[in-house]
Amino acid sequence: MAAADLDRTDLLLLAELQAGGRLTNAELAERVHLSPSACLRRVQRLERDGVIAGYRAQLSAERLGLGLQAFVRVQLKHHDSAAVAGFALIVDGWDEVVACHALTGDMDYLLQVVVRDLEHFSRFLLDRLLNQPAVDDVNSSFVLRTVKADRGLPLPR
Repeated sequence: MAAADLDRTDLLLLAELQAGGRLTNAELAERVHLSPSACLRRVQRLERDGVIAGYRAQLSAERLGLGLQAFVRVQLKHHDSAAVAGFALIVDGWDEVVACHALTGDMDYLLQVVVRDLEHFSRFLLDRLLNQPAVDDVNSSFVLRTVKADRGLPLPR
């Protein structure tokens, strides 16, 4: 399903679900002016078509004792398919890395890292990341304050 296939009601449903994924079907139906059965059919179609990729709880890092967030840019020594695949596989197993993006430009990857404190970050950096033979260079930036947090994807108008 392409964005062009989404009508105004689909977009309203998606906006409401991004803002509050725990809405009951009845609450959602009321907000988008549909009957509960029509609302449920549309949501199920959006799920089946992969537009809605899943549901999850948004957790508070601070309440979980995860008080430090950093963005770490990583450059690999080699860029052959084995090195790239191997690095991706290793990163996928690290709980501290909540997101990893392959980049264009002078660095190969951007890792979003969430840890308890500076000591935890230091152990992550020294014992895990810099111990990887594929890693050539690392550059870290710590988050001082979040100005705008993830609030969902921009929807077509």
